[in-house]
Amino acid sequence: MFIKTIVTLALAVAIGYAEEQKKELLTQAQADEIIKLVDDRQRNSGDYKSLCFVKETEKNKEPRLFQAMVYRRDDDDKFMILFTKPKEEAGKAYLKIDKNLWNYDPGTGKWERRTEREKLAGTNSRRSDFDESRLTEEYSTKFEGTDKLGDYKVYKFKLTAKDGVDVAYPVLNLWIDQAEKNILKREELALSGKLMRSSFYPKWNKKYSASKKSDVWIPEEIRIFDELEKGNSTIVLIKETDLGKLEENMFTKAWIESKSK
Repeated sequence: MFIKTIVTLALAVAIGYAEEQKKELLTQAQADEIIKLVDDRQRNSGDYKSLCFVKETEKNKEPRLFQAMVYRRDDDDKFMILFTKPKEEAGKAYLKIDKNLWNYDPGTGKWERRTEREKLAGTNSRRSDFDESRLTEEYSTKFEGTDKLGDYKVYKFKLTAKDGVDVAYPVLNLWIDQAEKNILKREELALSGKLMRSSFYPKWNKKYSASKKSDVWIPEEIRIFDELEKGNSTIVLIKETDLGKLEENMFTKAWIESKSK
């Protein structure tokens, strides 16, 4: 009788665990909806401006500090980052229009087209670290189960770049907070499966957008770790975010050139 009772209890626990796990499984439609929600929560639908600080740490070298202004016009898919410090980097800029990413060097006065893999101003940051989230447009989603990241219950996803889309990395692993639906951890991989960068998002800031008529979630801090050059890391701080309307003619090469004179 005792053994029978133990077996019955064990079976009940196993069934309960299986049912609980089943509740945590996501269908493909539910997985796609969560990634879409991640995109929507970060989009303003209007204009965006922020002051960014970047601390670049390389092994056996003194850390380098950068300051930049980031501008976006999410409705038209426009993006611009203008570096203001240090002095030797001031005036360097990146402009994204019509899916093309351009780099401006005030020293030569020349514009050159760049890929999404471009390291901005020699840091280990990329355009995607500052721009709006476009995961749904750029990647296909696969749900890979639930997990815990510190005290947070998370969903884990594997994203693979869609054909013909220019992205910094073709494969992403994402850990998304089940409660808030914010990204907590992001791994970026090459097609071979080699891990290239790991990023953590410890702080998110919620700001009301008049143009969107709802809140926008902005990563206030991003900690990026170079997985190829161990010991190299980047910290991005996003401050003084303004979601008000910007000048109409800002997102042009002429505007950037005028700021670099």
